[in-house]
Amino acid sequence: MIGRRPRRVLVLGGARSGKSRFAEQRLHRVRGVEYVACGAVPDGSDAEWTDRVGLHRARRPASWRTVETVDLAAVLGRPGPPVLVDCLTTWLARTMDDCGIWTGAPDADARLAAAVDALVDAWAGTRRRVTAVSNEVGGGIVPATASGRRFRDEMGALNARMAARADRVWLLTAGIPQRLR
Repeated sequence: MIGRRPRRVLVLGGARSGKSRFAEQRLHRVRGVEYVACGAVPDGSDAEWTDRVGLHRARRPASWRTVETVDLAAVLGRPGPPVLVDCLTTWLARTMDDCGIWTGAPDADARLAAAVDALVDAWAGTRRRVTAVSNEVGGGIVPATASGRRFRDEMGALNARMAARADRVWLLTAGIPQRLR
């Protein structure tokens, strides 16, 4: 990495740790960033979510283009400007829903594994400059529900796989960035 800009950067942290703001600041001088929002589009039914998304939107430069999708493999597979993915946690939550994990669909586990594999492969092979934000969920309390534990375990495994293929990894704790790689 000496003398080269890292192509794949993973930014990890807990809730409200400053990870999104840190990732945005890394790209603030780039005019043509493709900002990929993986969370649900606010529909007004959840005021807190609407406010949270509004704060993220207000921080973005007007020159950045927002893409709301969970098809990250397609985004990473095509040429284009630098990408900021915010965030892998909402991507995983939506993907688990879409695969039928919570409804017990017969092929849910296989569909989830395929989606995660496709994302990790696209991350490893992308030619684009990408910064991905994700929640570090393994350092907290053990979730009280089986679904909470399943999500935590899947998130930890995804983070580990993405970090293994990242050029640089950052961890934010209490707003303080620490470079892990």
